[in-house]
Amino acid sequence: MNVQRRLLPNTAALAAFEAVARLGSFTAAARELDLTQGAVSRQINLLEEQFGRRLFERDSRNVRLSTAGEIYAEAVRSALGQLRDAALGLMSNRHSGALNLAILPTFGTRWLMPLIPDFVARHPDITINFATRIGRFDFARERLDAAIHHGMPDWPDADCTLLMRETVMPVVSPEFLASRDIASPADISRLPLLHMATRPGAWSEWFEEQGLSAPTGPGMQFEQFGTVAQACMAGLGVALLPEILIAGELQRGQLLPAPGQPMQSRSAYYLVVPHDKRGHPPVASFRDWLLGQVEKEPAFLAW
Repeated sequence: MNVQRRLLPNTAALAAFEAVARLGSFTAAARELDLTQGAVSRQINLLEEQFGRRLFERDSRNVRLSTAGEIYAEAVRSALGQLRDAALGLMSNRHSGALNLAILPTFGTRWLMPLIPDFVARHPDITINFATRIGRFDFARERLDAAIHHGMPDWPDADCTLLMRETVMPVVSPEFLASRDIASPADISRLPLLHMATRPGAWSEWFEEQGLSAPTGPGMQFEQFGTVAQACMAGLGVALLPEILIAGELQRGQLLPAPGQPMQSRSAYYLVVPHDKRGHPPVASFRDWLLGQVEKEPAFLAW
């Protein structure tokens, strides 16, 4: 192997490095890349062994770029961006262009993706390129045109168009319900509760809505929606989940509503468009189409 090739890391290692550098977390990077934390860590170790330099400073609670890592991160970010742009340019329709869209993993796969064939049929000249993002990011740096965001409408230098508000409800598996005496919301407070790490106060808000004090005991915590839904279906406890994202499980009887009123979340789903992309034709076409799809949904999605 010549020297030039020996200096080029594989793209998987570069993608792992860029994600950890940007997110400041091996766990968050693994979630974004759909890898295990161990796999991400191994990719970083390979880079550090290849260069003979530490790219990150680690302690028991934090990970941050070393001085060498900061320099390398800027170069890697730029190089990956150029490769991504080149690939998109090759794949995109030359006559109308592309829409580079950031989506939330679960919302994207469970709600949006089944609808996308309709957009493709209506706009065959627009190519959508999807990227998964779970938090805020720099549109210019990431080279993305729009994002579907869950949270508050306060993204800097961007327009936030409300898509739908979110209703959460307590749910259990049929087996769990059959093996417990659950007649009221008060009974739920004495049961194992499953928590989403990204929504640490959700259960407290729900119990407050029911006129009850929230339990103070510990409960299992999960980083991803899919994992907490699976844990709930396995009978590990009661989960507080968005109604829109478990419609299939409810229809199939894999999950059942537990006693208590659903609660409208304080946050909502938004289409976020940076100010400099307002006039981008694919963005405008997608926005109009998406709002039309929202209007077709059941009423609980938009109140």
